[in-house]
Amino acid sequence: MTKTKVLISGASVAGPALAYFLHRDKYDVTVVERARELRDSGYAVDFRGEALDVLEEMGILAELRGHDTKMSGTVLVDERGVETGRLPAEAFAGELEVPKQDLTRILHRITADGVKYVFDNSISALTQHESGVTVEFERGAAGEFDLVIGADGVYSKVRQLAFGPHADALRHLGLSGVGFSTANYLGLSRNGLLRQTPDTAIYLFSLGAAERLTVSLSFATASPALDRCGRDEQEKAVRAAFAGHGWETPRLLEAMSEADDYYFSSTCQVHLDHWSRGRITLVGDAGYCAAPTSGMGTSQALIGARTLARNLASAGGDHATAFATYEAELRPYVAENQATGRQTAKMFGGGV
Repeated sequence: MTKTKVLISGASVAGPALAYFLHRDKYDVTVVERARELRDSGYAVDFRGEALDVLEEMGILAELRGHDTKMSGTVLVDERGVETGRLPAEAFAGELEVPKQDLTRILHRITADGVKYVFDNSISALTQHESGVTVEFERGAAGEFDLVIGADGVYSKVRQLAFGPHADALRHLGLSGVGFSTANYLGLSRNGLLRQTPDTAIYLFSLGAAERLTVSLSFATASPALDRCGRDEQEKAVRAAFAGHGWETPRLLEAMSEADDYYFSSTCQVHLDHWSRGRITLVGDAGYCAAPTSGMGTSQALIGARTLARNLASAGGDHATAFATYEAELRPYVAENQATGRQTAKMFGGGV
């Protein structure tokens, strides 16, 4: 019997997690990733609720517990750095928090033997026909697949090609920001500092690497347009947003320009009337991002991957039925998480 050929775009979390379940169910799975190699970017991801059950089913929960950041909580400070309150570790770290590179490395390891990974390439065109999808790539020959699944993030190429422009799906939550690391000159140890104003937020924390301080500088914006700008323009916007601020702000702005792990992004959600078009569907942030402020991105990715795979198996090869039941089952969960993401964004200076 010929195996169903599935192409997954994206090798971060949702993609490899889905690849694990589909390979287990005897699908022929290929994962294409535009990065040259497995990504080691990102600072920490957390897991809540049912996501822990997914990790247990995949056989990696115990191993991931060995990478727990063991964050102790976050101290709230004012403009002078004086403590004004505290947040428990669960506010940011969930029930379990691990460095993202550890998660992606483990997901890749448990799938690499049975799943074909193609790095340094990306989908350039999708053409559906009665029996499958013709996929063209930026490099190399076109291929034929029975199903194509976008697990390629907020700015999903699959979604753009199959569903329409990013602007049609993205809902900006009024925040943008930069992340980077610098020397841990404050001596933080598995804890964080948070300073907020009506339009800005500075979050500093230290994970396992005691010598490094992770910095997040967020500020109110009217759109995610800065995501597509160059670093110089982004830094200019950050400096303008934090101009005149005291405490550690001047030093952090200097460190921003020197950082070699600089990362800029806006806080957005993805809203679509439907998550599938024919033989193409979406999983994780590509289809229903709840925004980082929800604290549920990684959990949604894992739960979405398992839910999609389970419904494909239950439908016995009927992808239309599987995609419909996957969406019907998961939408209430996603809607709840997106509501949390919008509410929390307001707390950090965003406007919805």
